[in-house]
Amino acid sequence: MLAQTGRAERRHRLLPARLVVYYVLALALFAGVAYEEVLRCLVEALRGAVWWPNPREPWRVWRVPAKSALVQARARLGAAPLRVLFEQAARPLATEQTRGAFYRGLRLLALDGSCLDVADTPANAAAFGRPGTGRGQGVGAFPQVRLVGLAECGTHAIVGVAVGPCTTGELTLAPQVLDGLGPGTLALADRGLLAVGLWRHALATGAQLLWRAKTGTTGHALPADRVLADGSWLSRLDAGGHRRRDPRGPIVVRVLDYTIDDPGPSQRQRYRLVTSILDPAQAPAAELAALYTERWEVEGALDELKTHQRGPRAVLRSKTPQGVEQEVYAHLLVHYAIRALMHQAALDAQVDPDRLSFVRSLRVVRRQLIAQAAFSP
Repeated sequence: MLAQTGRAERRHRLLPARLVVYYVLALALFAGVAYEEVLRCLVEALRGAVWWPNPREPWRVWRVPAKSALVQARARLGAAPLRVLFEQAARPLATEQTRGAFYRGLRLLALDGSCLDVADTPANAAAFGRPGTGRGQGVGAFPQVRLVGLAECGTHAIVGVAVGPCTTGELTLAPQVLDGLGPGTLALADRGLLAVGLWRHALATGAQLLWRAKTGTTGHALPADRVLADGSWLSRLDAGGHRRRDPRGPIVVRVLDYTIDDPGPSQRQRYRLVTSILDPAQAPAAELAALYTERWEVEGALDELKTHQRGPRAVLRSKTPQGVEQEVYAHLLVHYAIRALMHQAALDAQVDPDRLSFVRSLRVVRRQLIAQAAFSP
């Protein structure tokens, strides 16, 4: 991975590239711990490893560098090794034995986006921008980086991600993660992602789709061309307007419309879903309506990364855009590793992975770092 990205060092250093990869991952695992202390923990963890980065300087006499040296080492490493490592490692985890991961043989995946606060520096503000306030009267306190993630619903494993400024919309970033779809998958998404171009792009992967549509005047016009036996209907999805109409013609879709009775303040909420599965026998409307709740699993995965792993209302520590990207991928890798361990534990116990606590698993991994650190990135 280091050689592939051209980051392998050509001379012995106090902080060789391989050790820095471990260190950046440890920074994500111990997000609230100081730079030097994280490295001290990592050195102790590597005490029993079969390798040591510099054979001329064994760990017993190795000294922790100053914080400035650690910052420089991260800058030398860059973001590319962590990005490539995530792209190569992050794959769906669920097997046929995984409970709650499939619907009628289709692997459930979900798309969603979120933002992370980053350090308030001129470089980060220029690269990522700041969010506007609710009433458009100013800008947010911190710059933000936007993520659009593709997660496996049954395991919460994030298997694809697009990273960009907060000023770039989810619809712009989402095409970058669609390669994670394919035949044998069913992709779920919220109403903010329903656009003809993105839908067509996702269909081209061979995946089946179940996305929520807006209702009212801002939603797509979805006329009932043919009402089916389960109450759903066949319709056409197009961009609308003669200037925007796709020359390939509209896309035939199936539409489900239903209302959820909620005892809470909203009481009744209307849902409209659009799916590429046109035959009700393959996916009855009532089943799809119940299945759509799985879309919230991707929000749960992003919340695990943002709130529990990174820390509530915490700001990423990197002061440069390259450091921010490196840190984001480190957090994604740590989250994926924890979720992989949880999935294996769920298989061993023959339970749904949703029954296991991410917070408890995170604590266990942190406690066991010393025993488990000698893995190769």
